[in-house]
Amino acid sequence: MSGANRIPGAGRLTPAKTARFVFDGKSFAALEGDTVASALLANGVHLVGRSFKYHRPRGIVSAGAEEPNALIGVERDAARKQPNVRATVQEVFDGMKVISQNRWPSLSFDVGAVNNLLSPFFAAGFYYKTFMWPKQAWKHVYEPRIRAAAGLGVSPTEDDTDHYSSRYAHCDVLVIGAGVAGLSAALAAAKTGARVIICDEQAEVGGALHYDKSVTINGIEGFTWAQATAAELAGMENVTVLPRTTAFGYYAQNFVGLTERVTEHLAKPDRKLPRERLWQVRAKRVIIATGAIERHMVFANNDRPGIMLASAARTFLNHFGVAVGKKVGVYTANDSAYEAAFDLKRAGITVAAIVDSREKPGEAVLAEARKLGIEVLAGHAVVDTAGKLRVSSMSVARNGGGRGRSIAIDALLVSAGWTPSVHMFSQSRGKVAYDHESQRFLPGTYAQDCLSVGACNGTNDLQATIEESLAAGELMSNASGFTAAQKVEVHGTNAFAWTGGMAGAAEGAGPDTTVKAFIDFQNDVCAKDIRLAVREGMHSIEHIKRFTTNGMATDQGKLSNIHGLAIAAETLGREIPKVGLTTFRAPYTPVTFGALINHSRGELFDPTRKTPMHALEEAQGAVFEDVGQWKRAWYYPRAGEDMHQAVNRECKTVRDVAGIFDASTLGKIEVVGPDAAQFLNLIYTNSWDTLKPGRCRYGIMLREDGFVYDDGVVGRMAEDRFHVTTTTGGAARVMNHMEDYLQTEFPHLNVWLTSATEQWAVIAVQGPKAREIIAPLVEGIDLSNEAFPHMSVREGKICGVPTRLFRMSFTGETGFEVNVPADFGPAVWAAIWERAEPMGACSYGTETMHILRAEKGYIIVGQDTDGTVTPDDASLGWAVGKKKTDFVGIRGLRRPDLVADGRKQLVGLLTKDPKVVLEEGAQIVADPNQALPMTMIGHVTSSYWSENCGRSIALALVAAGKARLGETLYVPMPDRTIAVEVSDMVFFDKEGGRING
Repeated sequence: MSGANRIPGAGRLTPAKTARFVFDGKSFAALEGDTVASALLANGVHLVGRSFKYHRPRGIVSAGAEEPNALIGVERDAARKQPNVRATVQEVFDGMKVISQNRWPSLSFDVGAVNNLLSPFFAAGFYYKTFMWPKQAWKHVYEPRIRAAAGLGVSPTEDDTDHYSSRYAHCDVLVIGAGVAGLSAALAAAKTGARVIICDEQAEVGGALHYDKSVTINGIEGFTWAQATAAELAGMENVTVLPRTTAFGYYAQNFVGLTERVTEHLAKPDRKLPRERLWQVRAKRVIIATGAIERHMVFANNDRPGIMLASAARTFLNHFGVAVGKKVGVYTANDSAYEAAFDLKRAGITVAAIVDSREKPGEAVLAEARKLGIEVLAGHAVVDTAGKLRVSSMSVARNGGGRGRSIAIDALLVSAGWTPSVHMFSQSRGKVAYDHESQRFLPGTYAQDCLSVGACNGTNDLQATIEESLAAGELMSNASGFTAAQKVEVHGTNAFAWTGGMAGAAEGAGPDTTVKAFIDFQNDVCAKDIRLAVREGMHSIEHIKRFTTNGMATDQGKLSNIHGLAIAAETLGREIPKVGLTTFRAPYTPVTFGALINHSRGELFDPTRKTPMHALEEAQGAVFEDVGQWKRAWYYPRAGEDMHQAVNRECKTVRDVAGIFDASTLGKIEVVGPDAAQFLNLIYTNSWDTLKPGRCRYGIMLREDGFVYDDGVVGRMAEDRFHVTTTTGGAARVMNHMEDYLQTEFPHLNVWLTSATEQWAVIAVQGPKAREIIAPLVEGIDLSNEAFPHMSVREGKICGVPTRLFRMSFTGETGFEVNVPADFGPAVWAAIWERAEPMGACSYGTETMHILRAEKGYIIVGQDTDGTVTPDDASLGWAVGKKKTDFVGIRGLRRPDLVADGRKQLVGLLTKDPKVVLEEGAQIVADPNQALPMTMIGHVTSSYWSENCGRSIALALVAAGKARLGETLYVPMPDRTIAVEVSDMVFFDKEGGRING
C-alpha cells in the first residue's frame, strides 16, 4: 500500500511503481512520481515542520514552489545532505531520507514551542527595540544567541560530493512556464522556425491542468494534451523543452537564469550526470507564462496543519490520487474553491460545508453544490479553528459578528482569490499597474522585449488565454525575424477560475490584537503585526516589510505580500496602489550554491592559468608566484642560491649580457576597423591617428574621474589594425572597459575588439646581446637600429613560424618582444635559450623584472598607483595629448582638486643608509618628532635592493613630491626611524643610452 489516504483509481500515478522513504525515522510507502508532500499526505501525515519564530506546528499549504511551511532536509548519505527543500517540489525516490526541521527533540514535541507562549514579548519590531540597549551587550550577548537561533535547516558539514554544470544558451524566444499559455505560445513560435526554449519548474508540463480535470483542449483531456504538446515540441530540432527547470532571475538585455534539477528525483543517479545545471540564457524575446498563485484566507489560527490552499488539495486529489482528509471544510472568497469541494465530494470525501465570505456566490456553483448536497454558508466567515497537531474543527460566524458555530473537520481548504505571478515581469524592470476592476496588480509598462500571457497577465478565460498565447508566440517569433509556416489552432472548453482580487484577503482577521491570524507562515507575521507597524509610523510597504519581516522568508512573500499590502492599506485608510508594492527580486525561489558555483570549486574555484612555456620554465628550476590567475616564473635559483642571490644574479646578467623573460600573461587586444585610430584616441590620453604603421607608442588609459586605469604599449600593424597590450591583471577589465564604451558611448564607430591574450606567446629578450641572440632565428626583418628603431613592430618569421616582433623594453636595455602563436611558444623559447645560454644569458622572473623597471623609473599600474593617481602625479603628463579635445577622463583631469598644489606625486627615495631596504606600504612623514598621531604625507609603493646600483631604491607617492627633490623625509617603523632623500625616479642609466643599443 502507498498510503491509507490514496483513493483507488484517482490520480495519474501508476500503483505498480512504488518507492519507500523515511521521514523522521519512520518508513513510508510512496508511488513513483509522488512529491514528498503528496506521499506524506497519502500516509495521513499533515504535521511536517515548525514555524521560525513561534515554533508553531505547521503543515503543507500548497502543492508548488510557493510553499512556506513544508521545508525539509533531504539526505542520500552523510556527504549528500540538503536543507530547506520544498516537500511540494521534491520528488520521492526509493531510499530517500527526509528530516523535518526547526524542532527539538522531535516534531510532535518541540521545546521551542515555548516561544508561542511568550509571543506577547515578540511583537513586530521587538528586535529593533530590545537589542538596542544596552549598546555594549550586542556583541557579547545578543549577536551570538541570534546567530545560534537563526536559520531553519542545518547546513551540511561534509564536502558536497556531487557535481554541477552550467550552460550558456541563445534562443529567439524563451517561454517561462509550460501551462496552457506557455505551451500554446511555444507551439506558435516553434512553428515559425524560431529557436525556442520552454522551461517549467514542475516534473511534468501542464501547470493548472495538474488539478483541473474538467478542461478539454482540441477534444482531449487537458493534461493529456499538455503532454502530447510537450512531446511534439521536444521532437522539433529548433525547440528545447526543460522540465524541472525554474527561471529564477530575469536580468538586463533578456538574460535569464534557469536552474535545472537533473538528478534530484533519481534513487541511483548516474554519477556522470550533474545534480543541477545552471542555464544562462540570452533570448531575443521572452514570453512570461508563469500563471497565478492562490492566496490563503487570514483568520484566527489559520496556520494549523491540515489547512491548505484549495488548488493544492485539488492537485493532490486529481494528480496524485490523495485525499487530504476525510471530512473537509472549505473557506473561500471566490468560485474556484468550489471546484475543489466538488472534486472531493465526487471522489467520496465528505465536505462538511463551504463557507463563502461573499453574500452572493455565483449561481452556477451554488446549483452544483445543491446537486451534490454540500451546505453553503454564504456571507459567513471562519473566525477560528481548533486542533493541536492537526485542525479538528472550524468556528463559523455570520459576517459582522453573531453567534458562532463549530463544525468538525480534519482538513480546511482556503482560497482568497488568485494573484497574478508578476515576479519575472517585475525582475525585468517592468512596472506593474493596479487594475481597479479586478483589484489585482498586472503587468503594466514593459522595460525589455518580453510579453506576459495567461493568468500572470490577468487573463481568466481558457480560450482567451490560448488565443492570447498563440498570438504572443507568433508575434515574438516574427519580431525575431521568423514568419509563420503554418497556422496553429488550439481550442479549449471550460474556463479557468482565476477569480478573486483583494477581497477576502483579511476576512476574519479583525482588529483584535490578541488574535494570531497569520499572513506570513514562515516568519510568523500576523495581521496585527502589520497594523502595529502602521501605528509605529511605517507608512511605506517597504518599511512595513522590513519592520515585520513580512515576505522576507524563503518563499519571497508569494502568499503573504498581497495580504500585508491589503491590511496596511486598510489600516492607513488609503487605496491599495497608494501604499505601493514591494519589489520582486531574484531569485524567484532559492537557488543552491552548488548550482551557482557549478564547476568553480576545489582546484577550479580560481582556475590556474599557465603560459605555453610553463613546462620549460619549470624544467629550468623556476619558482612560481600567483599573479591573478596566472602562474608566473618568480625567479630561477641555481644550486646553493636563495631568492635574493638568484635575483641579484639575474639583474646583473640582464644588464651585462641578456635575459629572456616570459611575458605571455600581458593582456593583448586586437582593435580593428576603419575607425580604430579614432576609437583609441577617445580611450587613451595620447593620440593614435599620427602613429605610423610599424611603430609603437606607450599609452595611458583613464577612468571618467581622471585617474590612471591602465597602461601599455600599442603597436600599429596597419592603418586599420592595432595590437594593444595591457597589464596582466588588467586584461579582462580593459577589454570590458573598451567594449562598454564602444557599445554605449561610441556605437557610431566601426571598430571590432578581440581578446588575444592567450593566442600569443610572448618571449622578451632584453640586454646588450639581445639582438645577437635572436638575429640568426629571424627571417624577413632587418634588425638594425636604422631599420628597426626602438618602439617599432614588424611582422616576419622566427624559427620558421609567424611572429610579431616588437622592439621595446621594460628594462631600459635593448629589448625585443617576440610574439608567436601560442602553440609555437615552447619551440621558439627553446631555440632562443639554445642561443642565449652559451653567451652567458639567463632566464629571469617577475622579481627581477620589477627591479629592472624600478631602476629605470617605469611604473606598474596598481602598484605605484592606487586609483587616485593622475598621469601628472605619476610623471606621465607627457603622455596626455595637449591638443586633444576629448578622451575618456578629460573632464575629470580638469577638476580643481586634480590640478591643485600639494597632490601626492610619484618620486624616488634613497635611504641615507644605502643598505636599508624600505618596506612597501610604509608611511612617510616630514617630521619624525611630531606628536602622535603623526601626519602622514605619503607611502612607499615599490622598494628593492638594486645590485646594479649597489644600494636600495624605492618609489613613493609623496604630497608635493616633485617640489621636495633633495629634501630629507622619514619613514617611522616599529623599531627605528629611517631617513630618506627624495630623488627623481630614474636610478640607472639616467641618459637612457642603453635602450638604443
